[in-house]
Amino acid sequence: MTVLGFFILLLVAAVCGSIGASIAGYSPGGCLTSIVLGLAGALIGTWMSRELGVADFLTIQRIPILWSIVGSALFVAIIGFLSGRRRKK
Repeated sequence: MTVLGFFILLLVAAVCGSIGASIAGYSPGGCLTSIVLGLAGALIGTWMSRELGVADFLTIQRIPILWSIVGSALFVAIIGFLSGRRRKK
């Protein structure tokens, strides 16, 4: 993986994590947190798509975009629920 490919990977993960946090209605942090949420969402989303037997489509740098957003939203919702914090306004 090249340096440019790595930065694209981080950018895609940040965008997916931010969208997932917006869908869940809870934002646990800033840009670095969004990157971690996007990468965790990609792992969770990929696992979910394999278990459900649904194909991965719309991928960038081997990250399934749609499933990363779904996985990030689910992950953020669980974090928000476990931490007991209220939804952002």
